[in-house]
Order: sequence, then structure tokens, then C-alpha cells
Amino acid sequence: QETLARFSGATLLGMMSGQLFGGYAADNFGWRPAFLVLAGIFLVAATVLPTAQAQAMWPVVRESLNRLEHVIAPQGFDALSEERQFTLAMADATAAVIMPVLVEALARERSQVNLRVLGLTSRDPRLLLEQGAADVAVGFFPDVGTALAAEGDAALIRLEPLYACVYQGVMRKDHPLAAAGALTLDAYCAADHLRVDAGQRAVGFVDEALARLGRQRRVMLTVSQFATAGAVVRSCNLLTVLPRSFVPATGYASQLATCALPFEMPGIDVSLLWHRRHEQDTAQRWLRDTLVRAAGQVAAAT
Repeated sequence: QETLARFSGATLLGMMSGQLFGGYAADNFGWRPAFLVLAGIFLVAATVLPTAQAQAMWPVVRESLNRLEHVIAPQGFDALSEERQFTLAMADATAAVIMPVLVEALARERSQVNLRVLGLTSRDPRLLLEQGAADVAVGFFPDVGTALAAEGDAALIRLEPLYACVYQGVMRKDHPLAAAGALTLDAYCAADHLRVDAGQRAVGFVDEALARLGRQRRVMLTVSQFATAGAVVRSCNLLTVLPRSFVPATGYASQLATCALPFEMPGIDVSLLWHRRHEQDTAQRWLRDTLVRAAGQVAAAT
């Protein structure tokens, strides 16, 4: 308890001193040099402390730096003149749909912003956001949404719905089950299937839906990318399930047949996630607003 009290007191004193120093330095030398000096001080402190203490201290230090930057940095973000790189985490199906719209918007606005897309291998990107490996995550995160709703205002991760979509059955154009009325539940379960496991789930959404009906299917092939699924099923007898919005982005739409699934499937709610430490960052707000506008165009075309 004594150690914790010292640590808490030192943290509070450091934050107050840092803001006073930051204000003075920013007025006399500019906000960037002041911020870099303070960041250096925190880095030295973390380096000389024992490893366990440094790791425990880092979340508080990072939060303090983010708040301090907001205090002493100029307000507003001008994408036309300020260079900035953002990292967006999303699965390939989401990126294929939203990134063309987003890039077109940046080009039209002559933005100086650069983007990096980080492929998602999980349906839970919260750790990426907490560690700062990504600025935002875009995708279908049903379990995360449920967890954040339970945490309420105390949640470290924020969520904003973007658009909704549905799953469709997909197969090659001349597949026997592509004929009208051919894809019954019995025919679906008797066919061989390709499953896309983009989130490392033990049981997929389709298999969960079938299990609720007391049915199952044979998954002959499992892949990690939606684009691979489209490329494979266009030339074989496997069936797959893809988001309806993604099918045109496969590049094989003319070679594929789509149809409604013969059983109920939950819809796809695509959401935007970010860490709450970026709530007041004007550049991050600009990114989120730009993504919301791009998603609105996707929703209108879906």
C-alpha cells in the first residue's frame, strides 16, 4: 500500500508538473519540442525502473502523454496540410468494400493523410487498439459489442455502428444448386462446403445456425480470407457463404451465383472501434468522421 501510495502521488505530481512545464515550454519553444522533451523524460524514467514497475507504469504514462498533448497541441486537424499516417485494422472483405470509397474521398479532398491496413485474424481487435498497434478497427465484432455493452461507460473501447449487411450462399455460376428453388436445407447440408475462418472461431456462424436446427454440413476446405473463397468456389462444386456487399468486390461476380440461405442467419453489423484515449484527438476524430461518411456510401450501395 505504501508503494502504491507513492506511485499514485508521484503520478499526480508528475502530471501537474508536466502540464505546467508543457504550457511554459509550448509558449516559448512550440508544442512539438515541448512534447518530445516530456516524452523523453518519461522514457528515461521507464528505462531506469525495474521491468515490472516500468510495465505497470506505462498505461498511466501513455494516458498522461495523450492528455498533455491535447492540452498543449494546436486545436484542429487540417488534412490538406498536415501529414499523418493512420493504421486501420480490418478483414479483407471489409477492406475490399470500404477502402476504395475511402481512398477516393481522400484523393478528392487532396488529403495528405496516408493509410495502412492491418489484416485482422481475430473477431476481437481490442488488444490491438489498447496496445496502439491500430488507430481504429472496422468489421463485424458481435462478441465485442456484447462485452462493451455490459461494461457501459467504463469501457476502454468505443463502438459506433456503420452499416448492416446479410450473408448469402455463393457458388459457381453453373452449379446444380444455382437453379431457382434447388438450394433446400437438405441439399445444402448434403453439399460440400468452403468455410471462411477470418476470426479463429472454433465453430463458424453458419455451423451455429445449422446446429440450432439439429443439422450439420461437411466443411471440406477452410480458408482465412474471403477473397480466397470467391476464387476457389468459382471453379469447383464447393458452396460458401459471403457477405452480400463483398461479392462484387471479389472480381469474380460474373462467374458466381448467389442465393438466399435456406435457414435463418444473424445479420452482419459492421462497426467502428477505437480506444477512448483518442476521444479528444482532433486528427483521430477526423479519421473516424471520414470513415463514417465512407461507410454511409457503402450502406447506400448495399
